[in-house]
Amino acid sequence: HPRRPPRPIHPELATEGNLICHHQIRKGDVEAAWAEADVIVEGEYYTPAQEHAYLQPEAGLAYVDDEGRVAVVVSGQWTWEDRNQIAHALDLPPEQVRVIYPAIGGAFGGREDMSVQIVLALAAYKLRRPVKIVWSREESIRGHCKRHPMWLHCKWGATREGKLVAAAVHVIADGGAYCYTTNKVLGNTVITCTGPYEIPNVRVDADGVYTNNLPSGAFRGFGAPQGIFAAEMQMNKLAHALGMDPVELRMRNLLRDESLTAMGTPLPGGVSLVQVTEQCARAAGWKQTAEGWQKPVVSNQKPGSGWGLAVALKNIGFSFGYQENCWVRVELRGQAEIAEATVYIGAAEVGQGSHTVIQQMTAQALDVPLERVRVIASDTATSPGSAGSVSASRMTFMAGNAVRGAAAAALDRWQDEERPASAEYTYLAPKTTPFDPETGHGVPNFAYGYVAQAVQVEVDAETGQLHIRRVVCADDVGRAINPQQVEGQIEGGVVQAVGWATCENFIAEDGRVLTPHLSTYLIPTISDVPDQVESLIFEQADPRGPWGARGMGEMPFLPLAPALVAAVHDATGVWFDELPLTPERVLRALQRAS
Repeated sequence: HPRRPPRPIHPELATEGNLICHHQIRKGDVEAAWAEADVIVEGEYYTPAQEHAYLQPEAGLAYVDDEGRVAVVVSGQWTWEDRNQIAHALDLPPEQVRVIYPAIGGAFGGREDMSVQIVLALAAYKLRRPVKIVWSREESIRGHCKRHPMWLHCKWGATREGKLVAAAVHVIADGGAYCYTTNKVLGNTVITCTGPYEIPNVRVDADGVYTNNLPSGAFRGFGAPQGIFAAEMQMNKLAHALGMDPVELRMRNLLRDESLTAMGTPLPGGVSLVQVTEQCARAAGWKQTAEGWQKPVVSNQKPGSGWGLAVALKNIGFSFGYQENCWVRVELRGQAEIAEATVYIGAAEVGQGSHTVIQQMTAQALDVPLERVRVIASDTATSPGSAGSVSASRMTFMAGNAVRGAAAAALDRWQDEERPASAEYTYLAPKTTPFDPETGHGVPNFAYGYVAQAVQVEVDAETGQLHIRRVVCADDVGRAINPQQVEGQIEGGVVQAVGWATCENFIAEDGRVLTPHLSTYLIPTISDVPDQVESLIFEQADPRGPWGARGMGEMPFLPLAPALVAAVHDATGVWFDELPLTPERVLRALQRAS
């Protein structure tokens, strides 16, 4: 059984209780709808904390520059946010703090919060000497936030024809000892815990709580992997209970354009859930027949081998009423023709390739060769406007629209004979709304990404070891600005999700980390990588995205875990409601089942 949710902390330490936040959704009449259901599936799921395990542990350098500013060279995800927090902590005007990001060895959300920034700035400011900090791997694991552990109790009902009629979900998220992003992370879980499906009657209650564990924060998917895991487990169990193919069940319930979500509003135009699911299923071997979809049948399939499938959606950009924005400046130099174009932007480069894509989009917007475009980024001194965080799969979408605006204005000035011609532009994304406090209804996001995955696994019944033979991932990216980078994101997201699903087991007891090394906290090695990852790039343009592009960096992570569990069930007949699927856990379950 999944481990129990956290108990309230000691009352002397929490005079106001340990509740961080509560979100709820009320749509239709759930209690009355149970009578319409021919099949009801109830499940309790646990998803664990996860360590970011990026290649580069936290490090930084600080000094007082020639203009008297405290300059901090550090690894982060949002230069402006770092600058403002440092300035607040040192009680300095923001202009007296400069934050510079070099190219950074990974982030995944783990660098959104403070680590060494303020300590570095304070030491340099007081000592008036350069100061450097480099964390060890153990310090990194102990020192930064983790993915939110969550407990999700789900009860879903469907008719014998496979139409969903009701879903009730209760979520508890462990926010740890201090709150940074729990309110927003849990909001994403609320949106995704009923999956990418049209369900007429929905009740969701979600609570974020303080505990004496390490603080929880942002991690790739930002609350969506936990919600999607529970939702897709419910869908696969319903398909099994109905004797219906899991693709067929999804096709009868997936959200489409104008379908009403659990929040009572439709998704933005260009919903492609049906298309990515169909593309993924066909590539994995599913067939569409007169009786409906049927899963792959392999004549020489090994015993202990199975297939599973899952579908997901996630927001692009910040949500719940936050006014998304991105500042860019484009400067053009030359005489008769543009000899050099320089784009200034605060966007961080954390390995995802954002600077390359920004260069590509600038060249496209100006209609100049790529080699004439120079990107100056990640420095608050050269980018006096904020580009926002490199998170929420937002940077291509936001920066691309900002680049288009700045490039168009700079070209107008170029045509007016200005030399150099320079223009700034701040892109403001479409407005969103917070959850209604009673119903949860609203328009929480302005854009979404859509993804489907199928997984083939072999289970060793003697050892409990899982061998992932094949992963098929169909991802709607709107427009692939850089197809090679898109494939890299898909492959990287899949492997990172394999770690969360199979081997990464972060353990903390009474506030103490018991797995502070990579010898005790196991991440995937090359031998754990699936034999084949098939990246299917689907392109249905987002009407609001630059050149139709959608964000996609988080999407490939989302469906892997429930698809893998479904494949293991297909192979063994055993369901797993708790991650990770370590060999020990798998073997114990197989032995109990036999």
